[in-house]
Amino acid sequence: MKIAVVGCGYVFDIYMRTLRAHPELTIIGVFDINSERSRRVGNFYKLRIYGSYEAMLADSEVDAVINLTSIQAHFAVTKQALEAGKHVYSEKPLTKSLNDSAQLFDIAREHCVRLYAAPCNIYSDMIRTIYEAVGSGAIGKPRLIYAELDDNPIHLLDFDRVISPTGAPWPLEEELREGCTYEHLGYHLVWICGLLGPAVAVTAYSSELVESKVSTLPPYLGTPDYSVACLHFRNGESARITCSFVAPRDHRLRVIGDKGELAGDSYRHYRSPVYLEQYTKMSLNARKFQTLRAHPMLGRLFGVGGKRLPLVHNWKSHAVLKDQAQSATFKQRLLEWVRRREIYAQDKFIGIAEMAREIREDKPQFLSPDFLLHVNELTLIVQAAGPGGIATKPTTTFAPLGDIPGTLTSPAGHDASCWVHLALC
Repeated sequence: MKIAVVGCGYVFDIYMRTLRAHPELTIIGVFDINSERSRRVGNFYKLRIYGSYEAMLADSEVDAVINLTSIQAHFAVTKQALEAGKHVYSEKPLTKSLNDSAQLFDIAREHCVRLYAAPCNIYSDMIRTIYEAVGSGAIGKPRLIYAELDDNPIHLLDFDRVISPTGAPWPLEEELREGCTYEHLGYHLVWICGLLGPAVAVTAYSSELVESKVSTLPPYLGTPDYSVACLHFRNGESARITCSFVAPRDHRLRVIGDKGELAGDSYRHYRSPVYLEQYTKMSLNARKFQTLRAHPMLGRLFGVGGKRLPLVHNWKSHAVLKDQAQSATFKQRLLEWVRRREIYAQDKFIGIAEMAREIREDKPQFLSPDFLLHVNELTLIVQAAGPGGIATKPTTTFAPLGDIPGTLTSPAGHDASCWVHLALC
């Protein structure tokens, strides 16, 4: 598939980290309203630079537009591309209005094109492994999910000094103005809703806890730096997702069932270890001991924390296994190795690769329009909950997604598609 990218900010360089793992995708060119950004990105990656967005959309070679613009521009930029007859893959959230998002899907249908959206971490090996284990009955019936997305006290770190390989600054002001919910909630919603189905009730709270985070902005911005969402699902399961720019980094996720639990360290690490603890009286009682809680390796002797599961692989697992940089110094490659091993390893192109494959093979959209609208609505509900909180029922729903496409083999060496998706129950 031949694609073009609009928006050449910091996130563009994160996408480009794994481009070489996707030879089926060809970037025809780029455009940014900041012509200097377009020039720097085009020169660095040796890509064509469009003089205008209209010129990009007029290029008959372009099959799909990748929308990496700021959140407030998502609707207009995506709408224009769909009306030009281009498929679109948009960064999250899709828009700031459920009506706007629904309108975009209507436009896509009218023009016989498809609209896709991030995040794509549902395709990671970690999530596949969790789905496989749940579907096999390893933890019994799932009852509860805890998902954390505390992303460090933003006001205590020098994010204003962080720049990408092409010199783009980390979007500090946009992150603060949009808030932690818009920026991060979708990463957990996409895999939780994919596993359990649509949420039927939401109780949420959001607030701005820290004032004067940076000197260049007003003391309070009116957008949350902390939010918590409690979701209830039609089969009786519940999930709690917490997001913040206030607490130290914590991206853990746990799926708790009748017989045990599954745990992962971070949605950002596509090959993050997955641990299965099948509950016993010994392991549950061992948690009472401070020494065993303080020393995880010792605790595992008593079953606390469980065992590490072999990861389920997918057709693009190699994207995060090695350096895919197109141009880098030895120092940059060393830092990339450390980042990939210790901090996070994402393949943001995997969502686009899946889009290209579905379109090429004329397959239905796995992350269906109804699913994407549901994730969008949940995000908007939590964002707007405010200090007074809210309890409501979403207006959107979706049919069960089925098995995650692209899986190669399960740890046992059989096709991972054999397990029954929970949302079908």
